[in-house]
Amino acid sequence: MPTERFQFESAGAHQLAAALDLPDGAPRAYALFAHCFSCGKDVHASRRIAMALAAQGIAVLRFDFTGLGSSEGDFANTTFSSNVADLVRAAAHLRKTRAAPALLIGHSLGGAAVLAAAAEIPEAKAVVTIAAPSDPSHITGQFSDRIADIRANGTAAVSLAGRPFRISSALLDDVAEVRLMDKITHLHKALLIMHSPVDDTVGIDNATRIFVAARHPKSFVSLDHADHLVTDRKDAGYVAGVIAAWASRYVDAAAPQPAASNAAPREVVVRETRAGKFQQTVAIEPHHLIADEPLAAGGDDTGPGPYDFLLAGLGACTSMTMRLYADRKALPLDRVTVTLRHRKIHAEDCAECETKVGMIDQMERVIAMEGTLDEGQRAKLMEIADKCPVHRTLTSEIRIVTRRAD
Repeated sequence: MPTERFQFESAGAHQLAAALDLPDGAPRAYALFAHCFSCGKDVHASRRIAMALAAQGIAVLRFDFTGLGSSEGDFANTTFSSNVADLVRAAAHLRKTRAAPALLIGHSLGGAAVLAAAAEIPEAKAVVTIAAPSDPSHITGQFSDRIADIRANGTAAVSLAGRPFRISSALLDDVAEVRLMDKITHLHKALLIMHSPVDDTVGIDNATRIFVAARHPKSFVSLDHADHLVTDRKDAGYVAGVIAAWASRYVDAAAPQPAASNAAPREVVVRETRAGKFQQTVAIEPHHLIADEPLAAGGDDTGPGPYDFLLAGLGACTSMTMRLYADRKALPLDRVTVTLRHRKIHAEDCAECETKVGMIDQMERVIAMEGTLDEGQRAKLMEIADKCPVHRTLTSEIRIVTRRAD
């Protein structure tokens, strides 16, 4: 997946370093990601979540706030409000160069920032917070022993996550004046709150306060054993997968193209993500999926395996073919459920198979039909199931042509 790196100008006229993680095909939507306090755009959680969302077809813009990472400016001169202004400028840059973000995502203090900025980004339809404080002044707890020095001297050096930063009294004044709960109550956008119950940096009670203050539609997802920075790769992948699935209700998907009888076959592009031993992105024009292997096979189980996709194709084709026949014949078929399983069996155990030695593949398909069907109708539908195009492909001669890309 490509990543474009560039700069844009902040509200304070500084050049901010940004990265836009793009899917292999046309993006379903654009998202804006705000990182945690004193972090940067390339912190593990930001990068992994952005890449995983890109694999799901959502392009993600992440950037370094003023004075952090590769961005210009002095961190000591920044405030919560200036970070919110940076977010609004980032959205404006996306709006001008690509498309305005439909999704806002914020981690830790970045979560509070996207809640505060949402009203100024009208195109955003949904907001996601990850381990976010319900009050920006929560960050002062990270350097409470230095507040007296900051007040006395105007600024003071503090240690955050083992690194030195200079904090100003302007930041203290600014976070004390923010009324984030008012903004949450009047958010008027879909909200997803993700938080770990064992987060010892920003307690789970913050998520409770945000959830209670927000109006529907709102959702909460527990991150179970994840730490505050979501450092575990599996946790970050889970977060991205949930966000992509949840956001699909609120962001615009690519407009479907009209079908044509002579349309060329759709391409399927599979590419390694290098985020795990086996993880792959699967791009089928506007559709984006993840493929992986189960844990028992050495994978991370972040997506279906190759045989899972094969079974899914057979199952979907079976159900669709039965539906077409039932509708054409006006049969009272309410719903079809197809359950499939793949396994290896000894050839000698298959009396009707041509192969008699070694192991062969067996696909087991169980079809459940709901509706007031009589036995004759059920028998005919079972016969039709074996006529689905994928079934015929799998049971006929298949020619696979492989060539090296130029």
